[in-house]
Amino acid sequence: MAPSSRILWTNKSVLKFAGNSDPIGLIEEKARQLVLLARDAGWSGPPYNPLAIADLLNIPVEASGDVVDARTIATERGVKIEFNPTRPRERVRFSVAHEIAHTLFSDVAEQTRHRGGTAESDDWQLEMLCNLAAAEFVMPAGSLPATDQLPKIEELMVDRRRFDVSAEAFLMRIVKATTEPALMFCASPIESQSKKPSYRVDYSVGSKSAPIVITSGTDVPDSSIVYSCTAIGQTNRKTEDWISKGNLPVECVGIPAFAGASYPRVAGIVRFRAQDADPLALHVVHGDVLKPVGTEPKVICQLVNDQARTWGGGVARSAAVKYPNAQRQFSDWFVKLPRRARLGEVHFADVGNNTYIASLIAQEGYGASSTPRIRYAPLERCFRAVAEFAAGHGLSVHLPRIGSGQSGGSWDTVEEIAQDTLIAKGVRVTVYDLPPKRQNNGAELLI
Repeated sequence: MAPSSRILWTNKSVLKFAGNSDPIGLIEEKARQLVLLARDAGWSGPPYNPLAIADLLNIPVEASGDVVDARTIATERGVKIEFNPTRPRERVRFSVAHEIAHTLFSDVAEQTRHRGGTAESDDWQLEMLCNLAAAEFVMPAGSLPATDQLPKIEELMVDRRRFDVSAEAFLMRIVKATTEPALMFCASPIESQSKKPSYRVDYSVGSKSAPIVITSGTDVPDSSIVYSCTAIGQTNRKTEDWISKGNLPVECVGIPAFAGASYPRVAGIVRFRAQDADPLALHVVHGDVLKPVGTEPKVICQLVNDQARTWGGGVARSAAVKYPNAQRQFSDWFVKLPRRARLGEVHFADVGNNTYIASLIAQEGYGASSTPRIRYAPLERCFRAVAEFAAGHGLSVHLPRIGSGQSGGSWDTVEEIAQDTLIAKGVRVTVYDLPPKRQNNGAELLI
């Protein structure tokens, strides 16, 4: 579930960046697009080194003992990032990723940017958005397999060490990967000289089945365990009633503060009751995607490459036999596209019976290859086009496990792209696995 916000955005950099768009949604979208481009260029992990993103943007990154953490400074050719190499590895990685996020804002060169900003004014709004993007850079979509249940916060803090990433980035990604109804949130202290600090929710991210998220800017009541995590790494848990109606188990951990703060920020996990889970919009069934279940109008998606004008592999080969007219329509459309403009395009063919075939050009070439041929950034554009088409025609979407076959991709990555592009738009998606094969065809004696 996507974050929601009631923040009164006042930061000039944020307002210039977002225009009329939601800043949180926009920064996540831009960060994810860069991640997918880097994955297409061969970026791999874990750990995922954000220097690959910097290289993609042609941003020089240099070690310097003169900076406390990391900073972005203007140069004659644009900007460069400097970082302190003596910091712990996971902090260096997140700090560099955070500075890369600063470069997504058009006014980045107008002043030197330090990770954490300043303790003054509304810099926290910019820093929060950069933290969100940085989390995408160090723990990108598909970096964790799907899970049915989240471990306790203490176990998660041990697990995140294996990935050498910040607690914030790890918790965000693992919540996105689980089917358990849950959310993670980050809260920052609002400090004053006259009284004890209060905490405010920076943002929250829901799992695939989370019924709600906490609105950004929500004040945390002083009775919450959030206030008890007064040191980095300190954990606590309690059942609390400020998040929604009824009591919910909350687990928290202290994480590094923004610049100038005396108290740490706090990351938390909230677990919902199973009966309150939002029905999953992505369903997995056994069957043939070319014989889709349900009576509603539907669109069947298939992955095709950017070189062949005919459908020749996997689902596409079967579709060509079953729907030859759709194949011919695709060929006529395909040859008119400039070769360099094909990736990311989608062809829709009406095959009757309230059914369409969507051919997604998101594979570069065909045949044996030492590297995956699927291209995630074009696939995201394809899914966005399918989402718009499906919403406009009242269609459900049906697809095989795209990317898990000859294209050599990662279904975990594809699923997260589908979550963000199709399901987030309210489109119902059904994924088809072939029924399991018989393990032993020989006769067996029952004894």
